[in-house]
Amino acid sequence: MLVLAFMVVEVAAGLWSNSLTLLADAAHMITDAAAIGLALFAMWIASRPESFNRTFGFHRAEVIAALLNALAMWLIAAGIFFEASGRFSQAPEIQGLPVLVVGIIGLAVNVVAALLLKRTSNASLNVEGAFVHVLGDLLGSVGVIVAALLILAFGWQLADPIVGIIIGILLLVSSGRLLWKVLHVLMQGTPAHIDLDGLCQRLERVVGVTGVHDIHAWTVTTGYDVFSAHVTADDVSGRTRGQTLLELREIASREFGITHVTIQLEDGQAECDEVHHSPHPLRSGRE
Repeated sequence: MLVLAFMVVEVAAGLWSNSLTLLADAAHMITDAAAIGLALFAMWIASRPESFNRTFGFHRAEVIAALLNALAMWLIAAGIFFEASGRFSQAPEIQGLPVLVVGIIGLAVNVVAALLLKRTSNASLNVEGAFVHVLGDLLGSVGVIVAALLILAFGWQLADPIVGIIIGILLLVSSGRLLWKVLHVLMQGTPAHIDLDGLCQRLERVVGVTGVHDIHAWTVTTGYDVFSAHVTADDVSGRTRGQTLLELREIASREFGITHVTIQLEDGQAECDEVHHSPHPLRSGRE
């Protein structure tokens, strides 16, 4: 509510003062409110239970929300660039004082919002998306203040579209990292915090294990990683295959922090006819 209320103030002040920087910041605040609302909605959807139709539940809703947040920031940046390009040839008279006052208030509002979201931004890509929105708006408020000071001190009207473009660039940069992480998850890339080479080597050191293949690791949502592999093993005197399988699972879950572990144990002497095996990363790197 605080973000929405201040957004109305920014729009009114931006129209009154003819400031693109304020209007750009107001547009970003609209998406801030939408991002926070979308994040909360996605968290609610993600908490729904799994079903036969959706065996992983709705956890990906949070990732999709983060993607929408990142794309929204790119659209806002494009709008800012378009409006700023026209103001270089026909720059309107901008009143610096109201821009400065609103910019200072906006900075305070965004600092409060950023601090509230920062506490949980690492727990979810979805919340991180909302945090990136607010962080970008915080930088936008700094830009508003800088533009207002330049206009008041030197009468430099072009400071407004120039700072607007800088805000747009900051939006692209701040959302770029989030967008890359989201796309990595959607493409089922290996989680960055999982050392897949180290995991495979660790599994191969288990007594009786002769090889690891058909390796897959991906993220469903932040904090929910999945690992699957086929492990070949010989029978060892005094040790059941169930004990071997249990040890393999515990290594992946306890030592490497993987939430969901699926391991298929195979006879070490058997030939496997599957053609979709992922080679051991370390072994393929040596060849």
